[in-house]
Amino acid sequence: MTKESGMNKRELQREKIRRARQRDKQKVIWVVVAFAVIFVGILIAPNLMPAGAIATPEDPITRAQVKDNGAGDPNAPIKIEEYSDFQCPYCAVFSKQTEPYLLNAYVETGQVYFVYRSFGEFIGPESRAAAEAAYCAGDQGKFWDMHDLLFANQTGENVGNFTNRRVTAFAEKLELDMDVFTTCFNGGAYSSRVDQDGVDGRTAGVQATPSFVLSYVVDGQTRTVLIEGAQPFTEFQAKIETALTEMGLK
Repeated sequence: MTKESGMNKRELQREKIRRARQRDKQKVIWVVVAFAVIFVGILIAPNLMPAGAIATPEDPITRAQVKDNGAGDPNAPIKIEEYSDFQCPYCAVFSKQTEPYLLNAYVETGQVYFVYRSFGEFIGPESRAAAEAAYCAGDQGKFWDMHDLLFANQTGENVGNFTNRRVTAFAEKLELDMDVFTTCFNGGAYSSRVDQDGVDGRTAGVQATPSFVLSYVVDGQTRTVLIEGAQPFTEFQAKIETALTEMGLK
């Protein structure tokens, strides 16, 4: 005799409802599991894919007195801090078209100390990954090499250019000590520094990338000028010459 045969109609109805609810719960569980698997796959798949071809800078930039993320004489009368994002197309434009002239005219001559800083996770997670990779490369004296390589491989925003797997391949391309690099990068050694870049940039009035904070001292007072956007060299030249004049160096 089956279980159902010993039940009255009310009990049979209750049993049907119980089984229906159980099937619904199982369906919900399977749907949740499926979505979780898809979500995790979306997060980790890019980092499991081959790194792909790596472009090299077309015109390698030579920088004077390189140390970490700075170039030039730290005691130069003018300091320019660039707040940038390796995913930002206009930042790449500045790096390739304006920065070489700025370096040649003012950094190499000892008049300007130039510093690159990130702007936190401005455009997305890949912005953070790229910035942290550059800072980690800086531990081995290759911040600017990584800087130029990142911009050479930029093709868009949040399109997989700077996944963890890919920036690690960049480090291999630069022949970094990979044990040192992966310990730094995977351990998030510069995560707080990237966050602080964003805080400092916003405090200085930066709202978008690239932006540049030019600072100098006149009669003991620090003056700052904010330059926004990928401006041509002539714009930087005008601001620098004005500052030099105000300091009595022209």
